[in-house]
Amino acid sequence: MRVLGENHEQILTSDALEFVAKLHRAHAARRDELIARRRQRGTLDFLPETADVRAGDWQVAEAPEPLRDRRVEITGPTERKMAINALNSGAKVWLADLEDANTPHWDNVIQGQVNLYDAARETIEYTSPEGKHYALKGGPYPTVVVRPRGWHLDERHLEIDGKPAVGALVDFGLHFFHNASLGRPYYYLPKMEHHLEARLWNDVFTLAQQELGVPHGTIRATVLIETIPAAFQMDEILHELRDHASGLNAGRWDYLFSIIKYFRDAGADFVLPDRNSVTMTAPFMRAYTELLVQTCHKRGAFAMGGMAAFIPNRRDPEVTENALKKVREDKSREAGDGFDGSWVAHPDLVPVCREIFDGVLGDRPNQLGKQRPEVSVTAADLLNIKALGGKATRAGVESAVDVGVRYLVSWLSGNGAAAIHNLMEDAATAEISRSQLWQWINNKVVLEDGTQVTAELVRDVLARTRAELSGPHADVAAELFEQVTLSDDFVDFLTLPAYERI
Repeated sequence: MRVLGENHEQILTSDALEFVAKLHRAHAARRDELIARRRQRGTLDFLPETADVRAGDWQVAEAPEPLRDRRVEITGPTERKMAINALNSGAKVWLADLEDANTPHWDNVIQGQVNLYDAARETIEYTSPEGKHYALKGGPYPTVVVRPRGWHLDERHLEIDGKPAVGALVDFGLHFFHNASLGRPYYYLPKMEHHLEARLWNDVFTLAQQELGVPHGTIRATVLIETIPAAFQMDEILHELRDHASGLNAGRWDYLFSIIKYFRDAGADFVLPDRNSVTMTAPFMRAYTELLVQTCHKRGAFAMGGMAAFIPNRRDPEVTENALKKVREDKSREAGDGFDGSWVAHPDLVPVCREIFDGVLGDRPNQLGKQRPEVSVTAADLLNIKALGGKATRAGVESAVDVGVRYLVSWLSGNGAAAIHNLMEDAATAEISRSQLWQWINNKVVLEDGTQVTAELVRDVLARTRAELSGPHADVAAELFEQVTLSDDFVDFLTLPAYERI
């Protein structure tokens, strides 16, 4: 194990490491089995063996007071300055992201825990190299909900019994160990593909609470429904976590990536057009979000809307006006559909999201009473990609390469939340970019101008993109993007080979 940076010793105590080791020894083998299970792709449908769960009359545990009003949530990494800005934003919740918005440099992993430790005690402050001081302004502050890494990622800087630790257990375990006694041990759980993965999290929570003498059910988790297999198991996932569940979130960008990944070689009916043309009003996306709201409210859980990635530009009124317009449209749709709140990526968007949800909620903290009995979603509705229409274009190819490589440059440098072309991007952006190109190449997609998407075309665009970039990580980023885009074998997650480069 490597210990780097000031104040890391307060996190990496012997007791904390032993706690993480207990979680790992109890659950790592089952994690490995469940990750291996993901390779078994088949026909997607609602599971017949869990029909009684879907038909049953049950609800999740009642929400604790800090999670009953979630009308606006700000997301972002646990970098110290951005953490302070998030806590001062006026949002109801801060999604403190140790996953897709965070490069898992060991220093980032542990410094993020230091920042969360100080945030929980309201002692966090920061002075930039230029001398600008950042501090908390005097609450109320958002409820902190921490997103650990997904089950698929290891932490190679910490070995347990000769094996790399499970990244999710490192992130959760260190945070829970140091902060559970202060209350509010709340989490967002990403990238799950099966309700058995939710059962594993539930078992982790149960053991963690027992080890520290914390009452059962104190932990609360919101699950990101950001994979296509999970969309068919929303009820089952909530049921597995029902003593610890708080809600579900519509993780739209990772959801699109999952659709491309799952159906990458399934033929023309599952080929998506340019990413930017796939909006939340597409029939299969509407089916996904409406089913999510209906399922959550039936079970007494909160339905959380997706990311508004637009970034206002204080120096460019036109960019800001366009961003605010799109955010208003997006949040108005979500509030009208019954979502209990939604995400934004920038403090300047908090008032916009709050205004939209205030207008729908009034004095109510949420929309749990909006049951949506009229919604009826079938497996065919969730899989009706063909009805979308749309085209693959040369501009789409160029954008995928450009954004994907630029994001990787940022990620490799240690910044997992990157502002690119007035959008706040995380790892999902690069995943969609490279997987969509892989799908187009391997399905011999013809662009709107009559050009077939080939490896040669992508290499040509990549060379021009590389020529526009500078810095120590540009070559590696371009090489890595080419590797995962043009490989014969589809790499499950871009961050796996990327992790080997840092």
